[in-house]
Amino acid sequence: MTGQDPTSSARIDTTRPHPARMYDWYLGGKDNYPVDEQMGRQMLTLDPRVPVMARVNRAFMHRTTRWLAQHGVRQFLDIGTGIPTEPNLHQVAQEIAPDARVVYCDNDPIVLAHAAALLRGTDEGVTEYLQADVRDPAAILEGARKVLDFTRPVALSLIALLHFVSDEDGAHDLVGRLLAELPSGSYLVITHATSDFTPEESKAATEKLRAAGVTLALRSRAEFTRFFDGLELIEPGVDVPHHWHPELGEPVPGQDDGVIPGYGAVARKP
Repeated sequence: MTGQDPTSSARIDTTRPHPARMYDWYLGGKDNYPVDEQMGRQMLTLDPRVPVMARVNRAFMHRTTRWLAQHGVRQFLDIGTGIPTEPNLHQVAQEIAPDARVVYCDNDPIVLAHAAALLRGTDEGVTEYLQADVRDPAAILEGARKVLDFTRPVALSLIALLHFVSDEDGAHDLVGRLLAELPSGSYLVITHATSDFTPEESKAATEKLRAAGVTLALRSRAEFTRFFDGLELIEPGVDVPHHWHPELGEPVPGQDDGVIPGYGAVARKP
């Protein structure tokens, strides 16, 4: 689907930090560069719990995927996939539903270089990787249609992604355009960082990242909830991510030792 050479690193920019590689560093991965670690360490000086937040987001993805698969969803579109860290979404989904079909999407070439690890799924199911940016929903939808049946429900997953998309880039409109192409019974899954709980630290983090060329658009609870306008929120609704159906996964060490400055939610399209 990508039509690109996964061994090529010509387009990997190592002069500025990238969110996917910083996320990899927070999770203890090795697929990042000194510029990513440098910025990651600056974020730790502002809030040493950032790695816990990264793991909480990852655990939320695992639990929501289990819930969706248990409730009959067999198609998943995961945008902002990041560098592979097992278990990946398709492994969680296909453990419950071996015939699940998953399309991953990311805009960082280093993720493309590791895409083979994302594609090791069941024989019954399908996994594919698409190199595209969330700011280009038409390209994402065109690619996803080659794998997913848009007459059947699709779970659209945007984990720790939209806080890197500014209002100027039309974050809410982009989500709306993606959802508009999905049928009734589809789901929207989002986690998002916020400054509601840590305003001073969040302001400093936003400024540091902006100086390094990275957009950080922290949104309030009300702004986050707007992404779900017209949808039916699944209980417990909008909450900090680790409060969402904790019975579906193991707790992340340290998740209850302080505030997790973010929100998570799942909602169904009527």
